[in-house]
Amino acid sequence: MDADSCPVKEEIAHLASDFSVPAIFVASYAHTVTNPLYADWDWRYVDSSREAADLYIMNHTMKGDIVVTQDIGLASTLLPKGVYVLSPKGILFEDKDIQTALDIRFLNAKARARGIYGKGPSPFSEVERKRFVRVLSEIFATAAVRKEPD
Repeated sequence: MDADSCPVKEEIAHLASDFSVPAIFVASYAHTVTNPLYADWDWRYVDSSREAADLYIMNHTMKGDIVVTQDIGLASTLLPKGVYVLSPKGILFEDKDIQTALDIRFLNAKARARGIYGKGPSPFSEVERKRFVRVLSEIFATAAVRKEPD
């Protein structure tokens, strides 16, 4: 799980525990956990460089794993490996949609480079949190998820 700025860490930990699946949280050293509620979770810390967490996740996932990230680029590298990729808003990334998402990301980056800025993402909502819990529960209930971390 790409833990830097993820709003559903607690939901992931609780669901993983309910389904007896290990949850691994990947974060940069710049985001070292200080909250004692999270101290018992399995944290993997990486350098603070821009893509360090993504590289760790890409190199340590296998078919059937579940990754929670809002990074479309990371999602596009994991889908061909047979990894389930879910956004914190409860959107399951799928092969059939990833190219469109990458194209939109590219067009938005080009617009920003020209000085055109949109409103940005909407605030994280309770509806999205509930959708995330529902979709992750469905994946846990139906997928052949690795029970042991590597």
